[in-house]
Amino acid sequence: MLSSSEVFSTIDMIRDQKLDIRTITMGISLLECAGSNTPQKVYDLICRRARDLVRTGQDIEREFGIPIVNKRIAVTPVSLILGENEDPLLIAAALERAAREVGVNFIGGYSALVQKGMTRSDERLILSIPEALSATNLVCSSVNVGSTRAGINMDAVSLMGRIIKQTAALTVQADGLGCAKLVAFANAVEDNPFMAGAFHGVGEGDAAINVGVSGPGVVKRALEKIKDQPFDAVAETVKKTAFRITRMGQLVAMEASRRLNTPFGIVDLSLAPTPSMGDSVAHILEEMGLERCGQHGTTAALMLLNDAVKKGGVMASSSVGGLSGAFIPLSEDIGMIDAAAKGTLTLDKLEAMTCVCSVGLDMIAVPGDTPAATLSAILADEAAIGVVNQKTTAVRLIPVPGKGVGEWVEFGGLLGRAPIIPVHGESAERFIGRGGRIPAPINSLKN
Repeated sequence: MLSSSEVFSTIDMIRDQKLDIRTITMGISLLECAGSNTPQKVYDLICRRARDLVRTGQDIEREFGIPIVNKRIAVTPVSLILGENEDPLLIAAALERAAREVGVNFIGGYSALVQKGMTRSDERLILSIPEALSATNLVCSSVNVGSTRAGINMDAVSLMGRIIKQTAALTVQADGLGCAKLVAFANAVEDNPFMAGAFHGVGEGDAAINVGVSGPGVVKRALEKIKDQPFDAVAETVKKTAFRITRMGQLVAMEASRRLNTPFGIVDLSLAPTPSMGDSVAHILEEMGLERCGQHGTTAALMLLNDAVKKGGVMASSSVGGLSGAFIPLSEDIGMIDAAAKGTLTLDKLEAMTCVCSVGLDMIAVPGDTPAATLSAILADEAAIGVVNQKTTAVRLIPVPGKGVGEWVEFGGLLGRAPIIPVHGESAERFIGRGGRIPAPINSLKN
């Protein structure tokens, strides 16, 4: 339980520093739906298990005074329940109908795990992604193309470049917004509550409640009180702040678990920014002394932040999981939007930053005429960072149809806005055209 001092401190963080629960996500196993009449089984099971999810979240918000921004569902990767003759688009439609019926913001798990190879079901699902995401509003998709144990499936990487381009083309009226619901991973985790990459892993039980917290504004406010003190003090301040943030997440997760009669899974203590002023990871880094996010020193500052968040949060919850760290989604962070617009924050610098933070190249708008092979090469680079460093990395690129470098794209809401930034113009066709698999690194041999 929270002490009285923690309660008052939490109230202050909520009122003045934009602290919130970013999401309560119910994970639901769909393995029992495999076989005949799968779409209807999927719809019925989700509606039965999640019927009280949104109401429960609203009740907790009202009773505890803690904002809960999103209520979401993550399901078993759909390729695993896809029958040989079943149309994956029918399952996508069932997911959309179920999400609307129970009232959640998003549903994730239209996914495939192809880090080492691709079954016919995997391939059919991946090929259907552009149409599935263009025909639905709430369905999110992810594909895991690499892992430290398996290496990088370059055939899948090549295919995903084309899938991203097709998804953008089918959602051209919304500036390629379908790509905002599509993530390509390396080392994807099975208990991630954050979209668009959430799915309910096969090692999970029938259902679980996972909570994602957030609080960049709280961390920045704490650092404002220790101006020009050494980095030891910075790290200690971030740790203590992350502890307080995560305690709130633990409280909400346990309460939601009890009320929904669903096992508590994890608290993901990631710092997830929004486009609102005062809710930026970039501004935390600038509070450490950077003139602008993206300059020299940014990667070191981000490493400190990410590590301190993990150290502080892990002591505050009985089960920390998901991604847990600092997110750097370009279009969703007002400080990063500004840095990219000024030219300080580039694609290459963002890639370097992903070596030390959670996830990867996230919500980045690139020119609409970027070749599919170039998108695949960017994905391959990011997967390599994850595979070698035994961490989760991901790519969520948006090639905006009909727009080029220097123009802007407006997504709205939590997805924000972003300047379209340049990519390298050299061709990656020969590199991506090789296909095959980049072998697992030597550090994968742990047995």
